[in-house]
Amino acid sequence: MKRAIVTGAGRGIGLAIAQRLAAEGWVVGVLDTNEAEVKKAVASIAHSIALVADISQPDSVAAALETFGEAPHCLVNNAGIVRFGPLLTLSHSDFSAVVNVNLVGTFNMARAVAQKMIDAHVQGTIINVTSMNGVAPGPNAGAYGATKSAIALMTQQMAIEWGPLGIRVNAIAPGLILAGMSDPIYADPVVREARESRVPLGRLGTAEDIANTVVFLSSDQSSYMTGQNLLIDGGVTMSVISSLPRPASVDSVGIKDSQKK
Repeated sequence: MKRAIVTGAGRGIGLAIAQRLAAEGWVVGVLDTNEAEVKKAVASIAHSIALVADISQPDSVAAALETFGEAPHCLVNNAGIVRFGPLLTLSHSDFSAVVNVNLVGTFNMARAVAQKMIDAHVQGTIINVTSMNGVAPGPNAGAYGATKSAIALMTQQMAIEWGPLGIRVNAIAPGLILAGMSDPIYADPVVREARESRVPLGRLGTAEDIANTVVFLSSDQSSYMTGQNLLIDGGVTMSVISSLPRPASVDSVGIKDSQKK
């Protein structure tokens, strides 16, 4: 059986990814800092291994990989935190905490797992979770968007350095997802309806939408893909111009001139 590790898998999107990979026949390492959530997740997932670790600490990462045993065929770097607030008043500790978990933690996991794959001659894949906030910044997002943008570029660097060693590295950028850290936002039905109305596909994304993409990127169906950052956002990131005021008269500009030709 193929083996995968999913970070931040105690709940939300990470849990959905772990459950979906297990359903596809993978042995899954469920990694999170919250031991209670890890135990609960593992109890509901066949062929799973509990891994409690702080990904911002290399020694903790190494211990988790020792517990997991064999080199994984896939790593999903999903773990992340937020500390929102205006940049002018955001504390140094909050900014640093987000950088240490999101960016440094992703690096720690990816490098350690990549070395395991290389040593075991495993043709592996690493999937880093970024965000639409790493493509289009949002107000008062603190360091979150900056870390996600950095992870997207780091994904490309990993791809070109580790591709010749047999490791593909891609990223997934979720949009407006009704799961995990976004739950408090959508608890307000007015906010939820307003956000849904801005999505070209007419709905919020789900954790399963992200899990489906992970299945694709971890499979041979994506064997010629590396260094990509896939936006899974229902089209919202590219639709900013469509939400701006626009007089109907401009839709016919240039038509008469072109007909004359």
